[in-house]
Amino acid sequence: MFLINMQFTAPLTEIDKLVGAHRDYLTGKYQDGTLLFGGRKVPRQGGIIISTQTSKADVEALLAGDPLIENQLAQYTLTEFEPVMCNEQMAGILGLE
Repeated sequence: MFLINMQFTAPLTEIDKLVGAHRDYLTGKYQDGTLLFGGRKVPRQGGIIISTQTSKADVEALLAGDPLIENQLAQYTLTEFEPVMCNEQMAGILGLE
C-alpha cells in the first residue's frame, strides 16, 4: 500500500478550476478498488490518498493521469507501508483477518 501525500503548488483559484476533473478521474480508481480512501488536508493545501497498489511504478502511472498533476498544479510524495493493525471494519479489506 501507499500513502500519497499531495501538495498544491498553485493558488486555490487555479486548483478549483480542475478539482471537478480531478475528482472525476479519481472516482474510477475508487470504484475499481485501486484507491481505498482520501480527502483534503486541513488547512486546504493538498490531500491524502491511500492506494492499494503494491508497485510504486503503478502508483506513479495512476497519478500521472490526474489533471492536477498533468497541469503541474500539485506534486506528491509516496510512502510505501504494510498494514499490520486496523479496526474490525477494515480487517477484511486489508486482509488482516
